[in-house]
Amino acid sequence: MFFLRLIKNKYLISILALLVWLLFFDKNDVFSQYELVQKCKKLEQDTTYYYEQIKLNRQYLNALRKDPKYLETVAREKYLMKKEDEDVFVFVTN
Repeated sequence: MFFLRLIKNKYLISILALLVWLLFFDKNDVFSQYELVQKCKKLEQDTTYYYEQIKLNRQYLNALRKDPKYLETVAREKYLMKKEDEDVFVFVTN
C-alpha cells in the first residue's frame, strides 16, 4: 500500500523526474561538472608550474646579463661556442 501511494504521488514523481533529468540528461550534468572541475585543477597546476618556470628563467637571464664569465661558460657548454683560436672536443657519455 505504501509503495502504491508513493507511485501515485505526483509531487514525488515530478521531483524524481527533475533529479534524473538534472543528473543525467542536462547539458550541465554531474559528469560534465566533474570533468570541468578536474580540468580546472589541472590548469591551476599548470599555471603554478609555468609561474615557477618564468621565475627560474628570469633568474637565469639576470645571471647571464650580470656575469660575463657565466655567460661565457654557458655559451661554451650549452651552445658549443668557442674562441677563434680554440678547438672544441665533445665527449659523449653513454
